[in-house]
Amino acid sequence: MDMMIKPLAFLSLLGFAASPTQARILHIGSGHAWTSPSSIQGNVVAGDTVLIHAGSYTGTYFISNLNGNAASPILIKAAPGETVTLSGGSESFHFSDISYVILEDLIIQGQTGNGMNIDDAGSFGTPSHHILIRNCIFRNISASGNNDLLKLSGVDDFEVRDCEFLNGSAGGSGIDMVGCHRGLFQGLQFDQMGSNCIQIKGGSSDITIRRNRFVNGGARALNIGGSTDLEFFRPQNATFEAASVEVYANVFEGAQTPFAFVGAVDCKVYNNTIFRPTRWAMRILQETVDPGRFEACGRNTVQNNIFVITTVVTTEVNIGPDTAPNTFIYSNNLWFKEGQSGWSGPVLPVADPAQLVANPQVNATNYMIGSTSPAYQKGKAVSPPVTDYYGKNYKSPPSIGAVEFEGTLALRPAQSKDKKQGQAARVKLSPNPAVSHLRVEAPETAIYGIVDVYGQSWMQGVLQKGENRIGIHHLGAGAYYLVIQFRYYNLSRRWIKL
Repeated sequence: MDMMIKPLAFLSLLGFAASPTQARILHIGSGHAWTSPSSIQGNVVAGDTVLIHAGSYTGTYFISNLNGNAASPILIKAAPGETVTLSGGSESFHFSDISYVILEDLIIQGQTGNGMNIDDAGSFGTPSHHILIRNCIFRNISASGNNDLLKLSGVDDFEVRDCEFLNGSAGGSGIDMVGCHRGLFQGLQFDQMGSNCIQIKGGSSDITIRRNRFVNGGARALNIGGSTDLEFFRPQNATFEAASVEVYANVFEGAQTPFAFVGAVDCKVYNNTIFRPTRWAMRILQETVDPGRFEACGRNTVQNNIFVITTVVTTEVNIGPDTAPNTFIYSNNLWFKEGQSGWSGPVLPVADPAQLVANPQVNATNYMIGSTSPAYQKGKAVSPPVTDYYGKNYKSPPSIGAVEFEGTLALRPAQSKDKKQGQAARVKLSPNPAVSHLRVEAPETAIYGIVDVYGQSWMQGVLQKGENRIGIHHLGAGAYYLVIQFRYYNLSRRWIKL
């Protein structure tokens, strides 16, 4: 089962060793030998941990050839319990030719160029690689053009997890990728982007986008493909803008369109829940046109998705020239058009043989469906099986949409007072009050529920042993209980969301 867990527990997915050896702990901040993050350049080696202490730091900090290794990655993070803001300047960090680097717990805001930039220094044969960005906030960029909160160019084998992207540039993306490969985006929250939340182009491939929330994502919340100048493609002989991109168990709210396939091939969009796009349910486009080299946008799959649209959407699928829409596969999608009774369904480029047109009965707050929903167990099986928006396993066959139906949280009575008290003391809960995320460190695997003071269930999921990060953006202000069910007992804790 896929879980959000501590970095060193899942770094094997990126090629890191399970038990890295750390050489030194280095400190940056007022009162320390290093007062600026610029000191990282040339002074940090494999295995080092760099702790940046509380304060506001203004870049750009150019860091190149920063290389850890699989056994000893380099960790750059905010000092525990301290708030570190990289504010203003053209960029925060600009990393080039780096590898085996972890970035954690940083706030990036107010840049006039890109919020953060990681690239291969233009040397296509030596990409930056094995990068992990976790628990960071990118927000409030001070630019309105083609500027991105996070820019990745020529980056391979990377993960971006449990981060927030807020208030992007009107002409830019939350995350922009050119020629990136083997990447994972999970547990991200996007709100108020300009052009895109995530853009995947320039020969990018083997990208997974799962369990994220996209709110008001701009023109194309996900731009699967795009338009890239030929000299920037990686590899240089790529015949597509994007290939082998998988998008599943995400929630989309608003945006002109939740996703667009643009010069993309062999991509899959499945088990997502889409609410009220403002113009199209999806787009099929080709912006890099050269039939002698580039494949027409095609061979993409749209499956097991819930589409809730309104009457402002008059064309469900916008199809541009030079594309191959007849090669798409549509399967087991559920459509509902609010405000238009008797609607017969969308106009698609090819038929969906298992299409449903009905009210999915989705809770617009927590995205859950009920057992009476027409989406319940009406999806097509996916191999290998995946987990839903909250990290739960899908049933067999799966339900349609981002969230699988699980019913109410079934809590068992406590059986061992001593064990209950002992384990309760080992559960760590922070922050409290919380705003956007809740961190829960559990002593063992458990299931959890979040219920309000009236007993209504708002969320359910699974906790992995170790640290877990739970997104709570969709919960209203007030008091809630986090109810954790271990194997033999229950534990309840109250927390307040501001």
